[in-house]
Amino acid sequence: MKKLSVQISEAMVGESLANARLALENVAKAHTVDLIRLAQVVMAAMQSGRKLLIFGNGGSAADAQHVAAEFVNRFMINRPPLAAIALTTDSSILTSVGNDFSFDDIFAKQIRALGKPGDVALGISTSGNSPNVIRAMEIAAELGLRTAILTGGSGGKLKDMAEIVLCVPSAFTPHIQEAHLWLEHLLCRLVDEGLYGKAGFEAKE
Repeated sequence: MKKLSVQISEAMVGESLANARLALENVAKAHTVDLIRLAQVVMAAMQSGRKLLIFGNGGSAADAQHVAAEFVNRFMINRPPLAAIALTTDSSILTSVGNDFSFDDIFAKQIRALGKPGDVALGISTSGNSPNVIRAMEIAAELGLRTAILTGGSGGKLKDMAEIVLCVPSAFTPHIQEAHLWLEHLLCRLVDEGLYGKAGFEAKE
């Protein structure tokens, strides 16, 4: 069995760490104000009895579920559940819409069914060009939802389609996705502390 070179592996780890850190630093410089604004929009929606609708594909679908779980259950503090729904989890809806109409409509139809003016639609797309996320953002804007995008690189088509855009300035997909998770966790923390006070730092199980 072929073995990895320790020297090459260590160099790869160091390079990845440096590039990941750079992606985080750059998105923080570019979008701290936008992230705070997004947290304020989400807080206002939840205080008004509205909800956060989150969606994306692949790893971004996993992020949508992750964020929804943090809001509905808890992030760093015990507090009442907050209304967030990942539009990526109902396999019957996803497959029926994809089969009967188009995969491009899997999120848009759910927003038409569930979205109300004042809700927040948060789309996640590493490339900024996911057709089903684009379609969902169009419908969200049409219905009067607040809109936000997490994307990367040049931002793609989605960079001009939302009120709030957080674009990770990196060309490397893994680092864009790592930065997305960092931003998502910060969003959860900002909303939690904005609504319920400062969090502790005890680890969750």
